[in-house]
Amino acid sequence: MLALYERPYVKNPKEEERWLDIMAKTAADILETPVHNIFIKLRKRQSGLAQYEKIKELHTEIIVPEGACKFIINLSDYLDTGLFLDHRPLRLHLSQIAANKKILNLFCYTGAFTVHAASGGAAAIDSVDLSKTYLSRAQKNMQLNGFTDTKRYSFIHADVIQFLQKAAEDRKKWDIIICDPPTFSNSKRSSDFFDINRDWQNLCLSCLQVLHKNGVLYFSSNSRRLAFSAQSLSNASPYPLKITDKSAASIPEDFRNKRIHSLWKIEKTNYPPAPLNLGEA
Repeated sequence: MLALYERPYVKNPKEEERWLDIMAKTAADILETPVHNIFIKLRKRQSGLAQYEKIKELHTEIIVPEGACKFIINLSDYLDTGLFLDHRPLRLHLSQIAANKKILNLFCYTGAFTVHAASGGAAAIDSVDLSKTYLSRAQKNMQLNGFTDTKRYSFIHADVIQFLQKAAEDRKKWDIIICDPPTFSNSKRSSDFFDINRDWQNLCLSCLQVLHKNGVLYFSSNSRRLAFSAQSLSNASPYPLKITDKSAASIPEDFRNKRIHSLWKIEKTNYPPAPLNLGEA
């Protein structure tokens, strides 16, 4: 698959089309595959959920391995395939620490974290997303890997903010929370638009409300404008926290873009707040 990010200058569409055609043929030659197997995606600066809307309906799907798990990816119908490769290290880490844990996967998309948590022996996993389409794909990925126990694995169609409010009211708790939200969402099914650059702290505080003591929140974002402050979050939290910036350690070696995402490990402790730990240990 070839992905081109729309460049911020005026260009001749025909010249761009010819260039893409050459790139596709070159990739096909190197990979020794027919050129019709090369899929081209044009990424543009967008707001809201536009990147998740269907752009074609060819249903070109293949199954790919990741660690001990398998995933269905769609090469043709959406801008994204259904598997974000930049979070491979965290998914593999989750499979190593999930045993006997209750896990909450927020903004779960197609359930990659859910599958890895299940493969690691999680006691129970709740996966939440506002898209029925992606919840359905998450369930298919779980079924592909043999995880079909509906008592242990639930898929919840809900706005994440509203879900967290209700979960706090019901005094529900999880041991590990994965929170990898979109940068912006203005879904009609949500009561308010969501902007991670504005709402990150309230989102983290809502997650902490439903996190067990000694539990861990993995909070990630691909927004380069997000002004995350460990000190601000610690000051606003009623719970003592240990916050570690895991960004550098969480980027796969094969990613040239080392700013593809940021990741923080936020631990809810039983002890008085320790000095902020922003290293990679």
